[in-house]
Amino acid sequence: MRKLETVDAQWLIQQPFTSPAWVIEDLLTAGLSLLVGSPKSGKSWMALKMALCVSTGTPFWDLETHECDVLYLCLEDTKSRVQQRLWKLTDEASPRLHIATAADKITGDLIPQLQDFAEEHPDTRMVIVDTLQMARKASGDNAYAADYSDMNALKRFADERGIAVLCIHHSRKMGDSDVFNTVSGTNGITGAADCTMVLSNLNRSAHRATLSVTGRDVEFQEYKIRMNDCVWELIEKTSREELEEREVPDDVLRVLDFMMTRPIDWQGTTTELYTQVGLETVSVPAFGKHLAQNRDFLEDRGIAFERTRTREGSIISLCRTDG
Repeated sequence: MRKLETVDAQWLIQQPFTSPAWVIEDLLTAGLSLLVGSPKSGKSWMALKMALCVSTGTPFWDLETHECDVLYLCLEDTKSRVQQRLWKLTDEASPRLHIATAADKITGDLIPQLQDFAEEHPDTRMVIVDTLQMARKASGDNAYAADYSDMNALKRFADERGIAVLCIHHSRKMGDSDVFNTVSGTNGITGAADCTMVLSNLNRSAHRATLSVTGRDVEFQEYKIRMNDCVWELIEKTSREELEEREVPDDVLRVLDFMMTRPIDWQGTTTELYTQVGLETVSVPAFGKHLAQNRDFLEDRGIAFERTRTREGSIISLCRTDG
C-alpha cells in the first residue's frame, strides 16, 4: 500500500503557487477547455482565428494574447480545406502555428504524440483538438467513466505541461435554459474541463451568436458576436449588471421599476406592495422572501430596503438613495 502524501493547511496557505497562465487574457488559461456548439455553427472558424492570434501575439477581439507555439489538430479536415480557411482568415501566418490533420486516439498514442511535440517545441502553450469526438474510440464501458477517462488524460497532459488544451465539441439537439447543459455527452466531459465555452442563440441568417464562458479560473462572462466574412467579430461583452439582473426574480425587478417611476419613497405592508406593483405569478410570502434575498441588488441600484415590526405588523420601507 502506498502511503498518503499530505500537507498541512497552514503550509498550503502560505505557499506562493502561481496561477494558471493566460493564453488569451480573461478567456483561456492553461488547462483543459471546451468550445461547444451545434454542427456548422462556426466553432472551427473561431478556434483557427484564436490559433492565428496566439501564434503571432496579436489580440483576439480586444483580448491580449501571449505569443507561443500552437498545435492545431484538424481531425475532420483535409489540408486543402484548412488551406481554404487560412486564405479566408489571413494573408500571412506564423510558422509557430503547426497543423496536423491526423492523430491517434486518446486511448491510443495521442498523449505520447502530444508529449513528443511539446518536447520538440518547448514554447508550445496551446493545443486545439478539433473535434474531441474524432480523438476518441467507441467504448463499451460506462458512458460517464469513458467520458471522464478521456478528458482526464487530456487534462493531466495540459496540467503537467502548463498548456491550454482546447477541445472542439458538439452540443446536443435538445435545448436547455442553461446553455452549459447542452454539451453533448455525460457530466464526465464538463466535469473534467477547467473551462467551458458555448456558442448559443445562433441566428444563421443574421450571422450572430452568443459565446457564454464559465470555468474554474475564468469568471462567468458572455460575448455577443457576429460572423463577418468567416471571422467572428465582437459586438459587445455583456455587462456584469445585465448578468446579475438575469438571476434576479421578475417580481424584484418589477419593484425596481415601480420605485424608479416614483418621485417619493414608499412604505407599507408586503401585501400592499404586492398589490401596487401588480403581481400575480408569485405568492405574497415568496415575494417577501425575494425582496430580502435581493436587498443588496436593490441597494446597488439606488433603492434602500428595510423591514421593521410594528404593533400593526411588518412594514416595508423603500427609500430612493440615488438623489
